[in-house]
Amino acid sequence: MSVKRGFDRRTFLRGAGASAVLGAFGARRADALVDFAQEHQGFDFDEHYDRFGTHCTKWDGAVQDFGSGIEVGMGIADMDFRVAPCVTRALAERSQHENWGYMRIPDSYYEAIVEWNQRHYGLQIDPDTIDLTTGVHSGLISALHAFSPPGSRVLMTTPIYSGFYTDLRFTRTIADESPMHFVDGRYEIDFDDFERRARRCNTMILCNPQNPTGNLWSPEELTRIGEICLRHGVIVLSDEIHCDFVRAGERYTPFASLPNRDIVDNSLTFKAATKTFSLSAMRTGWFFSTNPDLLERVSSYSRADLTTLGIVATEAALREGDEWLGQVKPYLDENVRFAEAYIRDEIPLVDYRGAPGTYLAWLDVSRAAERIGAERHADDSTTPERVVQQWIAEHAGVALSPGSSYGMGGAGRMRMNLATTKRMLERGLANIAEALAQA
Repeated sequence: MSVKRGFDRRTFLRGAGASAVLGAFGARRADALVDFAQEHQGFDFDEHYDRFGTHCTKWDGAVQDFGSGIEVGMGIADMDFRVAPCVTRALAERSQHENWGYMRIPDSYYEAIVEWNQRHYGLQIDPDTIDLTTGVHSGLISALHAFSPPGSRVLMTTPIYSGFYTDLRFTRTIADESPMHFVDGRYEIDFDDFERRARRCNTMILCNPQNPTGNLWSPEELTRIGEICLRHGVIVLSDEIHCDFVRAGERYTPFASLPNRDIVDNSLTFKAATKTFSLSAMRTGWFFSTNPDLLERVSSYSRADLTTLGIVATEAALREGDEWLGQVKPYLDENVRFAEAYIRDEIPLVDYRGAPGTYLAWLDVSRAAERIGAERHADDSTTPERVVQQWIAEHAGVALSPGSSYGMGGAGRMRMNLATTKRMLERGLANIAEALAQA
């Protein structure tokens, strides 16, 4: 549901300083930011933060699925670090107000979204074009309801994030998969196949940066996608939730930043801070578009039942989380380099080359699958990749995600989450190395 705001917020912003848009708790938030800068010179991402016993999907869920032998959860895409201190402090502060009645979402929340995108990516977003949602999935589902009737096709370049298939099942739409080619260590779109499929689709789900491959799409690639979709009346739904995780020296291009206004007007962008700051449980997200007609049609299917704590945590992260993110990103870059070197030197049955985006490793386990006889053990109810997943869980105590769940192009692949401590990363890799050496 769109939240209507009764004043010209662009005019207000032009005449107001940052402190004027902080909302009901703004003054204390500003004081907290000063305290934060004084108190925190660095964050300890090497600290082992035990998540077992917290009903955590990544760890407790893995034990439930594979048994108590799980030592390292490396499946679900969230991070194993303590949350940014600004988030904990904001939640504690709000909890001191011991009343949980209806909340009116403050205008400062929208401005935090605008300012984050401007500060980090130079992306100008009109705050009146932002609609809130309970996560990116909810926004995508609303868009599919708006533009893709049940039984219609949705274009996707695969392999692609497994959760999109769940969204399609919920909306009773059909995946039209355009398999990418793996060329010199990078996935490339087969644009001839892509355009052939576009002719019969109403929408395209774009993953930018791409999960699970870690691709960062160039402006030229995004423009070509946009031209084809515009030519055939396919609305681009761009999921950019991983955009804040780009390796040093690389660049993420927001779809909405493309210079061709017709292409941008044929799209909606879906984002959240939940991936960036591990706030998935807070259930917040947003979408925006330069096309008011598209925005209105999606908004008519969207209802954002947001929680007070979700709003508080997200605004704190967007306003005060830059330093924390600025330190976690090089830590994750080092994890990528370590995983590359370790797998190359110690796990000869697995191939991996670090990608420029996300904190996810897309592993080629085809030789490992052959070694353990995964093909022989697969049947109508399971894929060879799920056999590999089960085998690694049982023999190495490591939970990974099977490539077959990411659509066409996922055969012989596994996805590994590298967003953990170096000690846990080394332990997981060592366990896999030892298990495969004995296979």
